Amino acid sequence: MDAPLLVNGEGAALVAEDGDYVAARGFKKVSEVFWIESKRMWLIALPIVFNIWCQYGTNSITSIFVGHLGDIELSAISLINSVIGTFAFGFMLGMGSATETLCGQAFGAGQVNMLGVYMQRSWVILSVTSILLLPLYIFAAPVLKLLGQQKDIADLAGNFAIKVIPQFLSLAFNFPTQKFLQAQSKVNVIAWIGLGALFVHVGLLWLFIQMLELGLTGAALAFDITSWVITTAQLVYVVVWCKDGWKGLSWLAFKDIWAFVRLSLASAIMLCLEVWYMMSVIVLAGHLDNAVIAVDSLSICMNINGWELMIFIGINAAVSVRISNELGLGHPRTAKYSVYVTIFQSLFLGTFFMAVILATKDYYAVIFTNSPVLQKAVSKLGFFLAITMVLNSVQPVISGVAVGGGWQALVAYVNIGCYYLFGLPLGFLLGYKANLGVEGLWGGMMCGILLQTLLLLLILYKTNWKKEVEETNARMQIWGGQQTEVDKIAASA
Repeated sequence: MDAPLLVNGEGAALVAEDGDYVAARGFKKVSEVFWIESKRMWLIALPIVFNIWCQYGTNSITSIFVGHLGDIELSAISLINSVIGTFAFGFMLGMGSATETLCGQAFGAGQVNMLGVYMQRSWVILSVTSILLLPLYIFAAPVLKLLGQQKDIADLAGNFAIKVIPQFLSLAFNFPTQKFLQAQSKVNVIAWIGLGALFVHVGLLWLFIQMLELGLTGAALAFDITSWVITTAQLVYVVVWCKDGWKGLSWLAFKDIWAFVRLSLASAIMLCLEVWYMMSVIVLAGHLDNAVIAVDSLSICMNINGWELMIFIGINAAVSVRISNELGLGHPRTAKYSVYVTIFQSLFLGTFFMAVILATKDYYAVIFTNSPVLQKAVSKLGFFLAITMVLNSVQPVISGVAVGGGWQALVAYVNIGCYYLFGLPLGFLLGYKANLGVEGLWGGMMCGILLQTLLLLLILYKTNWKKEVEETNARMQIWGGQQTEVDKIAASA
């Protein structure tokens, strides 16, 4: 891992003897650093974004097939995906983020042998987590009824939830394996697997729903098979082609597992607090006077916001890899410059999308509805959607830095304060007490996102990157296992 800063031989004058950047002063050096770091980030981010688009396409195409079965079937699958699925998926993804931190730092530090151990440790933790979350799927129908959903839709959704349990269980192996590959920048294979799985899924939907007329059971089978195809393909690639990081099954996966659990829980809480925060807007909107228009208009805006957010989820993963690798390598200035470049580019993209929304706020609702009333309601929310797009361009990047640096617990505390002690109560007051409706709800909660973003930017500004490098090895020992274990693996390799 010598001088990984170089991109096709560029930037040699910017690299010190230890492989870190020298101080970039003057326009020429700053622009060179900006160019190199941009290429390094996007080489990782683009395949991840492509894979996320394929996953989103899988859900969208399933909804299209199911939508032709009937409205109640579409409502049932939408409920499972948006309520039960989002809750469980978000928690499992967060639990798997610990692997992203430790694998990235271990790879940067040259302790490649530890990557397989961390991945196996995460398999164990996520498998137990998935079993603990199974009651959500088994008792989905009563849970949805408790949340006020219609009995017929809730019963159908509950039946569908039980049939997609195999798909949910695959996440326990899918997420850690994906993080294992991302930490080594082996992201192209993830993109190709995602594309192949999308074609497989479309074929399965056509076979099960169109040809065999299995209805929602066919959709569930397609989900189950596709998810395990992705998981199996990733596992095969790891075992066959990742000989440096994969040394076979090891009992070390069970040692010092509680420290790993603590980091995993911090990661899960950090991510879930963000996911559930935006979900709560729609839940609260459902209790307004004109609930149908409020929920529908918000759903359209969130759908549009979701397309943009996928880009920044890819950037989130890319900057996490960059930061964890460089901290593991002992390159504080590279880590700092990578953060600055990524935030600048994300802010630029967010501003661009904001301008597009403001220019088209009176028209884009036509894509989703023919109702003039709903179109007008969506148009009124255009300003809030535009500002949210800017905030959502910076916030995921900072979260990626947190994962790369191992600051999940700190960010979780910030999220609790900004989101649930400030933004959510403010949105409730503006929406209900001040009678501002959905605009008040969204505006108040947007203030929570703004406060969180400003606080995290301040934390980044105050960060001592040299100290972060010094603490990285200690973090790896505490969370990933004792140094003696690392030495044992290195000696036996």
